Amino acid sequence: MTYSFKILDSSELDSIVPLVFDLNQGKISKSVLIARFNEMKNQNYECAIILSEGKIIGVTGLWFCTRHYSGKSVEIDHVYITPKYRKKGLGKLFMNWIQKYCKTKGYESLELNTYVQNYPSHKFYYNEGFKILGYHFVKKI
Repeated sequence: MTYSFKILDSSELDSIVPLVFDLNQGKISKSVLIARFNEMKNQNYECAIILSEGKIIGVTGLWFCTRHYSGKSVEIDHVYITPKYRKKGLGKLFMNWIQKYCKTKGYESLELNTYVQNYPSHKFYYNEGFKILGYHFVKKI
């Protein structure tokens, strides 16, 4: 099977909503996701996708910023690969592609959050060279 990676044009963000909906297990409605992605496209956000035979099978968001502790940084967000394509080395290929892409844009670090109970992702990111720096807290206001 052949896979390709690319940055999705911001005008096509609606096409990733089904994958992000599945990632969130339906807890956020598709209409809310569409509205949020419409805002995000104007906020230093890009979307990287994995394609197989012209179909989007994987997605992640990339937030570009400069942080005092890590310099020019890219935060990887909402990483999702369709279940039938998992455990084939595709995540590793995707992370390698993302790292190279971000380096070509002049960025020097990658960051991400993962849910505390998502143990398989912890192992994956450790194996990819990520280190735990702290805890991420959120408060709805």
